[in-house]
Amino acid sequence: MKVGIITASDKGAAGQREDLSGPAIEEMIREIGGEVAAYEVVPDEFEALKAAMIHMADDLGCHLIFTTGGTGFSKRDVTPEATLAVMERNAPGIAEAMRAASLAITNRAMLTRAVSVIRGDSIIVNLPGSPKGVRECLAVILPALPHGVEILTGQASECARPD
Repeated sequence: MKVGIITASDKGAAGQREDLSGPAIEEMIREIGGEVAAYEVVPDEFEALKAAMIHMADDLGCHLIFTTGGTGFSKRDVTPEATLAVMERNAPGIAEAMRAASLAITNRAMLTRAVSVIRGDSIIVNLPGSPKGVRECLAVILPALPHGVEILTGQASECARPD
């Protein structure tokens, strides 16, 4: 599976902070046979985020696109809005699963505005901005995502679990 990673960080894009969350994603996606096809650190700007997602989905054909950062309440946090702007179909269960699992760890999980959507043959998922949050959320959703990609790309047709 081709994977795209987008880190939303003003300081990271300016070279003032090392991105630790993007590498955490890269490390964990190997568990499901994922290979990073694209990795970008962009500022917390709507158009930059939107352009990166469109490029990875439409031009590079990434099956999974993970964003990290920009999902909180800060005025600069616009990752969910950029993600919804490129959406063709909603896939709320992924973000709901992450939120539910995270709430068992901290009540601050209710403050995330992360979304998950479909664009073409790509599943786009907003992850937290911290490496710890990335690992906790990916641990919940990674086991189901390969099947989601198979269904989306027509490689499988059933979501029901075998008896």
